[in-house]
Amino acid sequence: MAPEDALDAVFFALSDPVRRAILVRLDEGALLVSELAAPFDISLQAVSRHIQVLVRAGLVHQARSGRISRCTLDAAPLHDAAVWMNRYAKYWQAGFETLAQHLLRLDDERAQSKKDDR
Repeated sequence: MAPEDALDAVFFALSDPVRRAILVRLDEGALLVSELAAPFDISLQAVSRHIQVLVRAGLVHQARSGRISRCTLDAAPLHDAAVWMNRYAKYWQAGFETLAQHLLRLDDERAQSKKDDR
C-alpha cells in the first residue's frame, strides 16, 4: 500500500466512533472479538466489519484459531497520522501561547489584588 493510501486508511478507520472505541479497548490488551463486541449495541457481524476496517488500516492484528479470533492493537500506523497532523500544529499553537499569556496575566492580577487587600 502506498504511504498516502495507508494514511487514508488510518484516517478512515479513525472516522467512526465505534472503531475508535475498539482501539481504546485494545489499548488495554488483546481481546476476543466477542469481548470487543460486548459493550456495543450492534450485532457481532457489525463489530466484525469494523474490525476488518481496522485490520485493513494496519491498526489491528487478528489471530484466528478455529472459530476464535483474538485482536491486538498495532499503534504504529497512528504514528504516521500523528506526524502528518503535527505539521499543522503551528495553526493551533499560537492559540495555546495566547491562552498561556492570558492565564499568566490573570495570576498576576490576582496576586496584585491580594497584596492590595492587605
